[in-house]
Amino acid sequence: MSISYLFTTSRLGFRRWQASDLDAFTEINTDAEVMRFFEKPLPKEDTLAMMERMERLYEEKGFCYFAVDVLESKALLGTIGLGWKTFEADFTPTVDLGYRIGKNWWNQGYSTEGAAACLDYARKVQIPKVVAMASIGNLASIQVMKKIGMQYWKEFDHPDLQNSPSIQRCSLYQMSL
Repeated sequence: MSISYLFTTSRLGFRRWQASDLDAFTEINTDAEVMRFFEKPLPKEDTLAMMERMERLYEEKGFCYFAVDVLESKALLGTIGLGWKTFEADFTPTVDLGYRIGKNWWNQGYSTEGAAACLDYARKVQIPKVVAMASIGNLASIQVMKKIGMQYWKEFDHPDLQNSPSIQRCSLYQMSL
């Protein structure tokens, strides 16, 4: 079966979600280290709901947090892409750049490569501005934002993380495209 990618980099393929991604993505979403800066790990049913939300978002807006494969092996790396944030804040609604990859792919430049490719995709689909956010303790994610040229904007308390005070304070980066 040949895989149809929406766009690629030299090492990564970006595509829509498919049912066969569920087990591999659940493994990523239930890994305590990967999910350290998220509210909670996502069991299989929550992972499926996320995949379905991303498919709906793609249908509605032409972007989502994409399924991303390592081209060489066709293994699911995780998700890198663009989301639509509508939580209550002075900068929403907005397009958000996000990434979550399996820890066996960490420290190899994949998040940076994928995030930069998603900014290029945002330009192609004429999104004028993209933000990215991470808990202030998530230095690896913040480093990716800096590497791809995003500019620090401010810190804020994420309203959806009120029950998780250790990760609620977030750094917000932005880029006009």
